[in-house]
Amino acid sequence: MSVFLHEEDLPAGVLEGNSAVAVDTETMGLNTLRDRLCLLQISDGSGDEHLVRFGPGSSYEAPNLRRILGDSNRLKLFHFARFDLAAIEHYLQVTAAPLFCTKIASRLTRTFTDRHGLKELVKELLGTDISKQQQSSDWGGPVLSEAQKDYAASDVRFLHRLHAEFVVRLEREGRTEIAQACFDFLPHRARLDLMGWPDDDIFAHS
Repeated sequence: MSVFLHEEDLPAGVLEGNSAVAVDTETMGLNTLRDRLCLLQISDGSGDEHLVRFGPGSSYEAPNLRRILGDSNRLKLFHFARFDLAAIEHYLQVTAAPLFCTKIASRLTRTFTDRHGLKELVKELLGTDISKQQQSSDWGGPVLSEAQKDYAASDVRFLHRLHAEFVVRLEREGRTEIAQACFDFLPHRARLDLMGWPDDDIFAHS
């Protein structure tokens, strides 16, 4: 199991195929329009994680990465896809679909708790502890520390196993169809965020 750091794009030939890929992003902050995309993590579940770093002033062309993210035949696995989809759409100009979001799957199946963070899911469902210490670190710096790289890689390392677990739970609870409808809507929810409706419920009466 290795973590590979690439600058501005994936190398040609990496992650070729049609298997599902786990995806996560790191930005300078939580305001997508203001805070640039610094890092995108991606893995096909085979044991290696690939980190693609984007520098200040990046063109975000990344043709190899964009082709994988936009491949309509490959499932993309996220945790809290809404945020990542907006960053990918805004900076890389691609819609990362079809997709599966483990946070939404958790909310639909683990209704006995309000703890749906990745750390909690990995601990409860997979019996593994992960550190979130680097979550709020400076992802735009010229050098990423080993701790940052390990943290970033861990955000995609477990998503394939969580996906498999939640597929079973959604089926068990009879919520597969509604989950899929939520996943299909997520790119549109991300676009609403980018268009200026991040908090308003446009479906509400008032």
